[in-house]
Formats: sequence, structure tokens, C-alpha cells
Amino acid sequence: MKSFCIKNNNNLILDYLLAELKTINLENTYISQKKFKYYKNIIVHYTGKNESDFIYKLSEILTSCITKFYEKNIVKRVINCDFFYFDSKEKGMIYNNCFEILQDENSDEFINRKEKIFSCLVDYISENKYFILDGFVNFRLFEYNSLIEECVDSAVNKYIIDKEYKEFIELLRGYINSQNSRTGTIHVIYSNAEPILLDEKQNILVYDNQFEHPKYLSDITFSSKDYCLNALLNLLPKKIVVHMLTTEDEFIETLKLIFGKKLMICKECNICKTFTLLNVH
Repeated sequence: MKSFCIKNNNNLILDYLLAELKTINLENTYISQKKFKYYKNIIVHYTGKNESDFIYKLSEILTSCITKFYEKNIVKRVINCDFFYFDSKEKGMIYNNCFEILQDENSDEFINRKEKIFSCLVDYISENKYFILDGFVNFRLFEYNSLIEECVDSAVNKYIIDKEYKEFIELLRGYINSQNSRTGTIHVIYSNAEPILLDEKQNILVYDNQFEHPKYLSDITFSSKDYCLNALLNLLPKKIVVHMLTTEDEFIETLKLIFGKKLMICKECNICKTFTLLNVH
């Protein structure tokens, strides 16, 4: 026989556990509730012979309970303790970034942290008869809490990169709006290879890294096409026509944000057809 007692005073958690425990498809399992001096208790008795199966099923339920009811508070605690210097709005954005990672069921983070909780629960329940759920989460799940901290670190890095990206975009937009155009229309042949630039007469411009103002390239790497962006910022054309021979991606979105109405997308003009025939993909 195996018995295990779960101690907790949160009624939402207790109701959740009771509902989930009733779904255990295992004979000879009995559930009871008792209120002692400090805690409300859920006691699960198993009188069958397959004790390991019982422990696994109980551990699965408790794993889901912990991620459902404790994870948000753990994330908030880590953010408030380790990144207290961010304001409340910034903390909210970091929190949202973190849960984009945590709620991706196909991610390694999602799988790893559930495995850490489950493994720790199996070991603990096998050797003990009860626990205070809050204490177990706070003081026993060391590896799980470390994974949450790593996730918060990733969320903070994403927030900082996104913030720097937006600030740099605004800087470039301000620069473009404050300068006179230096050339007419520039055509960008955009494929899966490096972009090709054409002038108004459709002559190919060799841009690579020869333009005299590489300062327009920042520490932020938009893609492998940074020198194309730098060339356009040096040329300051009145109009940019991007001939799309592939699907739009992050770099094209960046160009749209920087150049705004000066940029247009083309997919079926003579230039598009010519470079398609030339097998520029």
C-alpha cells in the first residue's frame, strides 16, 4: 500500500487536484480530504500492487498543477529580483516574452522543465509520505527553477534586442527624412541569394562594402544583407523598387520600416521576369 498527503491552503489548487485525481484510471485508489491545524490535506491511498504506476500518475497530475498554478509567480519573482531595474512596463514585456517561450509545447524548454518536475516528484513521492506543496516548489525544484531563470534571461535578451532594433530603425528613419535624395530610382533584385542593386538605367551597382559610410551598419545584424541596407542609406534614392523573386522576410520588413512610402514591392514586371529567366533565385 502507498499513501501520499498533499498539504495546501489554496482552494483553487485543491479543487484542481481533486478533479484531476478522480480521473486516475487505476483500481484500488482512494481519495480523502482532511483539515488539520495549519493545512488542508488531500490524502491519496493506493492499495493495489502496481505502486510505480500509481506514483507516475500522481506525479503527472502534480506536474501539471505546478506549471498551471506556480509558474507565473516564479517568473514574476525572478524578474522582480534579478531585473528590478526595469520599470513596470518593461517587466510586463519581458514577462510576455518569457511565456511565449514557456508555452511553446514543441520547444525544448517546455519539454525539459516538465521532465525536471516529473522526475523530482517521482523520486520524492517514492521515498516520502507527504509534502507541503508550496515548500516543495520553492525548495526542492532546483533544476526546474534554474530552467525558469534561463528562460527569463532569454526573454530579457529578446526585449533588449527588440528595443535596440526599434531605436535604430527610428534613428535611420530620422536620418532619411532629414536628407535630400541623392539619386532617383534604385531597383533591388531580391532572391535567396545576395540582393542585386540596379540604377535607373538598370545597370548593376557593385555595392558590397565599398561605400564610404559603413557607420550606417550598427551592432544590430538584420541579416546577411546588411551591406545592401548600407548601400541604400548612402544612395538615398527617391524611390526603391524591390523585385521579389522569393517570399518576403524580416529584411524586407526592415526596409519597409526604414524607407516607408519610398519603397514599393514588385512581383511581375519585365525586370522580375528577366531575372527569373536568368535563374536568379
